Amino acid sequence: MTSFTSKLVIKNALNFFDWIIFGLVLILTISSVLYGSKILKKNTVKHSPIQSAIDHLLMGRGLTLPLFIGTLVATWYGGIFGVTKIAFERGIYNFVTQGVFWYLSYIIFALFLVKRIAKYEAITLPDMIEKMFGRKSAKLAAIFNLFNVLPIAYIISIGLFISSLTGWALTPSMISGLLIVLSYCLWGGLRSVVLSDLVQFFTMCFSVALVLLFSLTQFGGPQFLIEKLPATYFEPTGGQGWGLTLVWGFIALSTLVDPNFYQRCFAAKSPQVAKKGILISTVIWLCFDICTTFGAMYAKAVIPEAQSSTAYLTYAIQLLPHGLRGLFLAGILATILSTLDSYLFLAATTFSFDLSKDKTKLTAKKHSAAILCVASLALLMAFIFSGDIKSVWKTLGSLSAGCMLLPVLLGQVYPTRVSDKTFLYSSLCGAISMIIWRFIDKPQLLHNIDGLYIGMLSTTLIFFIFLRPKKDSTKT
Repeated sequence: MTSFTSKLVIKNALNFFDWIIFGLVLILTISSVLYGSKILKKNTVKHSPIQSAIDHLLMGRGLTLPLFIGTLVATWYGGIFGVTKIAFERGIYNFVTQGVFWYLSYIIFALFLVKRIAKYEAITLPDMIEKMFGRKSAKLAAIFNLFNVLPIAYIISIGLFISSLTGWALTPSMISGLLIVLSYCLWGGLRSVVLSDLVQFFTMCFSVALVLLFSLTQFGGPQFLIEKLPATYFEPTGGQGWGLTLVWGFIALSTLVDPNFYQRCFAAKSPQVAKKGILISTVIWLCFDICTTFGAMYAKAVIPEAQSSTAYLTYAIQLLPHGLRGLFLAGILATILSTLDSYLFLAATTFSFDLSKDKTKLTAKKHSAAILCVASLALLMAFIFSGDIKSVWKTLGSLSAGCMLLPVLLGQVYPTRVSDKTFLYSSLCGAISMIIWRFIDKPQLLHNIDGLYIGMLSTTLIFFIFLRPKKDSTKT
């Protein structure tokens, strides 16, 4: 049996064959980006400015089912160091909070929202909100969205990856990783993002499956984990209590106002492609979460003294044979890159399109400049969050869910009764109340009430106060 250590120097555990496999995946990714850029240039010459913008931002609304599944799955799973850290520290609590709650949200989106949002023929989520409520609501939604899709957690993730591989400190590792991503994501539009996501999709799924398979083979099934891990690792709440656990359920509902989901649905060939794609993707995410959760739990059982943020990586490199080690590293990198480049692209779209005075003047150069701006802002905020991925998700996910979720969903239910003012006031009130709740001194009795609950309560109250009265259909 292999002797495992928590003090592994990863680069010393790789051989020439590992580096070849790792390099081939990078070459495939870069090649797909270049190919997407070539297609975009041809289409830009043929199309009008507005058609060129749609081709750049939505791939000309031509996303087929396989491409839809590949890009959605890959984009939505970039925080692998975050989820494996939670699983290493709390066990199946990770599967509940980062899995089950989210699957319910995906299914709700597919069954109840996809068809409704298709009728707006929007380009982005704020663009749809403008068509639903008004211009002021769209601008506020764009601001919330910008902070929601800033790839802060994924810059931290790429930093942790490079730091583990090289031994560098986190700060230079984050900067280096971001520069690598910027070197290829400034060109090609959504098409390049989607094609690179397809390469990364297969690599990341195969990699995490290998870790679980080799863990089961070497150490045995669940009985090994039951003997080695505390009982709380097999409790849904992980010893945290249902109050804190359910907060993640509400954060998961932020999927219903997540701009990445809307962008992929707007880019799909049809609502049927989007609906089927989300449901199939949910099954894939289920399998992926099983692999990462139990893989991290095996890491805890085998090297319990390892640093939780990188324990899964340290464990897997020692578990797998040479060759597969390089493939696994490429899979971890692919998981991070596929989300980081997608979030950079969408944040830049928010900055250059949704917050622009004239949306018809969007160009590839303007979008590329916006990518550089949002990348700098995200890097700055990664320093502010001190490398804590879980804190990033909880803070910004809570803001999005608390301020936008109910106004957007209820706007679908009451399409003629929600004004620009209703959305604006309710969302702003939710944001302000959450900020105040976070910083004020609270009595001990209220200390454990999360700000998300306060934000959603405030948003709901203001929403119904300003809701337009129902028209009397009997009047002529």
